[in-house]
Amino acid sequence: MKVGVVVFPGSNCDRDSEYCFGTLMGHEVVRLWHKEATLPSLDLVVIPGGFSYGDYLRSGALARFSPVMEAVTSFAEAGGKVLGICNGFQILCEAGLLLGTLRINTPKRFVCKNVHLLPEVKSNIPTASLDPQKPLLIPIAHGEGSYYADRETLSALRVNNQILFRYCDENGHVSDAVNPNGSVDGIAGIASANHCVVGMMPHPERAADPQQGNTDGLLILQSLLTFWTKR
Repeated sequence: MKVGVVVFPGSNCDRDSEYCFGTLMGHEVVRLWHKEATLPSLDLVVIPGGFSYGDYLRSGALARFSPVMEAVTSFAEAGGKVLGICNGFQILCEAGLLLGTLRINTPKRFVCKNVHLLPEVKSNIPTASLDPQKPLLIPIAHGEGSYYADRETLSALRVNNQILFRYCDENGHVSDAVNPNGSVDGIAGIASANHCVVGMMPHPERAADPQQGNTDGLLILQSLLTFWTKR
């Protein structure tokens, strides 16, 4: 695959994403500066984590208006595959490519730690290759990661199998006690209605290298790519 990694002023996980998709997974990776108004021929666009534009106004609010996002939006609307991680998830929500929004954590502090995720696993969604009984250990690092959507939107997400990950404990139990940021329904990641756009607050690219002693993140990324290459 040919993977484009978008770089904004304030991005800090672009190199991690480039290393993960390129060195670890063997794909061709190109870097996309935020002022580029067009995209080269790509199979996947990755919007990495960080603090685009210093998170002024609110996370992702300014990045959403960068020239590259017009091109990413057109790419996604044509069925292109897009992955937003942490700040990338926030940007995708601000751009209207994913439903809902990310709010300030509850309690109101920055959270940086490993958490467990329980994947929703069905044959027709990007997490199809994952084990529904195996919680995944993935790092988070955010101050505005509390996912919120109204009741009607949540109902649509559930009906369309758009909820991909929820926060859980090491045994796979989802509860408010292990919800690190106050996300509604414990949601940690979602997809668009056509499942071509995925956003998640946890960082799979930070749990992909065997030298780190944890490759749960690599399982997530491999599942996404396996699903997308079949579509």
